[in-house]
Amino acid sequence: MLVAAGLLPAVATAVSTLPGSAETGTVVTAGDSCTVPPDRRIAEVQGSGTASPLVGQTVRVEGVVTGDFQRPDQLGGFYFQDPAPDADPATSDGLFALARESATDVRAGDRVLVTGRVAEFDGLTELSPVTAVEVCGTGTVRPARVVLPRAAGTTFEPLENMLVTFPGPLTLTDHYDLGRYGEVTIAAGGRLFQPTDREGVDPALDARRSLLVDDGSTVRNPATIPYAGSPAVPRLGDTAPGITGVLSYGFDAYRLEPTQEIRFARTNPRLSAPLPVGGTVRVASLNTLNWFTTLGSRGAATALEQRRQLAKIVATLQGLDADVVGLMEVENNGLTALQALVDALNAKAGAGTYEALVHPHPGGDAIHVAAIYKPARVTPVGAARSSTDPVFRRPPLIQEFRRAGGGPPFTLVVNHFKSKGCDADAPAPDQEHGQGCYNDERVRQARAVLGLIESMDLPDPLVIGDLNAYGEEDPIHTLEQSGLVSLTKRFVPEPSRYSFLFGGRSGELDHALAGGELASRVTGATIWHVNSDESRILDYTTEFNPPGLYRPDAFRSSDHDPLLVGLNLPGGGG
Repeated sequence: MLVAAGLLPAVATAVSTLPGSAETGTVVTAGDSCTVPPDRRIAEVQGSGTASPLVGQTVRVEGVVTGDFQRPDQLGGFYFQDPAPDADPATSDGLFALARESATDVRAGDRVLVTGRVAEFDGLTELSPVTAVEVCGTGTVRPARVVLPRAAGTTFEPLENMLVTFPGPLTLTDHYDLGRYGEVTIAAGGRLFQPTDREGVDPALDARRSLLVDDGSTVRNPATIPYAGSPAVPRLGDTAPGITGVLSYGFDAYRLEPTQEIRFARTNPRLSAPLPVGGTVRVASLNTLNWFTTLGSRGAATALEQRRQLAKIVATLQGLDADVVGLMEVENNGLTALQALVDALNAKAGAGTYEALVHPHPGGDAIHVAAIYKPARVTPVGAARSSTDPVFRRPPLIQEFRRAGGGPPFTLVVNHFKSKGCDADAPAPDQEHGQGCYNDERVRQARAVLGLIESMDLPDPLVIGDLNAYGEEDPIHTLEQSGLVSLTKRFVPEPSRYSFLFGGRSGELDHALAGGELASRVTGATIWHVNSDESRILDYTTEFNPPGLYRPDAFRSSDHDPLLVGLNLPGGGG
C-alpha cells in the first residue's frame, strides 16, 4: 500500500478512506512515467490538516486527471490524483491545478506532471499559479465510494480534490440556487426538514447526510439549466441513483463537481389537482407572493411579468376550485388588485363565479389579507370585520359564511403574521430561540386572534393563513393550547406536511386550524405542492429565467403551497 515517493508503477492499488463513511476505493494506472520525477507527493502537499504545510512553495507533483474544468466558463483548471496514495487516511491524494493560462490542454485520464506554487484559496488546497504541465501517459482512477451520512466528528477534508462516488438513492432537498449558480443539495435518507417544524429532526445528522452539488461552472444564470432534462427541471423529492465527481471546497462548503451526468428520477411527481378533501364546502388558503397591480413596487416589474403572474395565480385558484379562498400578499390598494384577480379568474371560470370581500381595516402595510368566495355556494353572514389592535401589522379579515340556502355558519379568520426576517428593529433576544426574529410578536398576534374569537363570540372559527411559524413553534402551540385543531397535522401525512422551503429545509408556514364544533365537521385537508417543490426558475419573472421554461400553469405560482380544507356543513334547515 505504501509506495516510495517518485516511484510510480504501471499498475498499483490503494484505498481511500473517510472514517465511518467511505468504503474501499481502488486506483488503477497505466502508461508511461513522466520523464522528470516529481519532487513531492500530493499527500505531502495536502498534509493532514485543513491547510497545506507547503503554502507558498513551488512543487512538482504527478497524478492522473480526474476532472477537466479548464474552459473559460468553468473553474479554469483541473483536478488530478496520485495513482499510488500514501498510507495516511488523514491526507488527501488529490489536488486542483489552476491552469487557466496553461498552454497544455488536458483531459480526464491523462497522466500529468504539474509544477506550481501551493496555495490555499477560499479553503481549497491548490496549485496556483501553475508554471508547467506535462502530459506523459494515461491512467484510470476508480472513485472512492463514500456513504452518507458521514460519521459524527468527521469531515470531507481527507477526500478534498479526490474522485468519489456517492451511492443512492439521493434526494434533491434544495434547488434555490439551481438557476443562479447551478447548485443543488442532495441528501441520503430523504429531504431535510426544519427542526422546529416537527419532532425528531436532528440538524447535526442532517448536515452529515447532505451534500452540495455544483456544476463546475462560473456562469451565473446559465441559458441551459444543469440537471434538467426529461421530464423537466427536477423537483424537490426527486432522487438520483448515485453521483460521481470530484469533491471540492469553496464558499464555506464542501461541494461535488460532477464528472458524470446526474439524472434525477421523478420520484415526487406533480399532481395536476389537489388531493380530494370531501365536504360540502371547500376552503383554501394561498399566499400569492405579492400580487400587485402597481408595477415596479413588489411583484411584477413589467406588464409582461404581471400577465404571466396573473395567469399562474388564476391557474392555481382554478385547480383549488374552493368555495372560499383566503389570500395573503395582495397589494393594499383598496379593491384594485383583488378585483383584477377576481376578474381574471371569472374570465376563466365563468362570469360571477367569484366575488371579492371588502376588508374593513386592511392596515397600513403595502400588502394585506383578502378573501374571495363563490356566491352560488356560500353566503356571507353580516359584514366583514377586522381589528384595530396595533399588534397586527396586517390586520386579519373575519367573515362568517353559511352554505347558500341556509344552515349553520362558520367563521373564516384570514391571517398573515409577522415574518421571520430580522429587520433593523428586531429585538436581539428574538434571535436566540431558533424560531427566527419576531417570534414574541407572532405569539402576541396568535393570542390576539384568540381574543377576537372570544370577544366577538365567533361561531366555529377556521383560522387560516401564512402564520410565519413552523409546526412546533410557539405561535402554533399558543393556538393549539386554546383548543384549535391543526387540520394539516390531523389529515396530512408527516412526510407531505410542508408548504415552504427555506435554507434547504422544508416546513409548514401555512396553517389551517379549526375550533368549536367545526373541527368535527372537517372531512379532510391537504397541501397542494405546486410551489415549494418547484424551482424558482419556473416562475413568472423574466430577468434571469430561461424563456422556454415558463408555462401559464399553477406550478411555481408562488413560493408557498396552497392549503385546501373540506367542511361538511349542513344546508338549509340542517
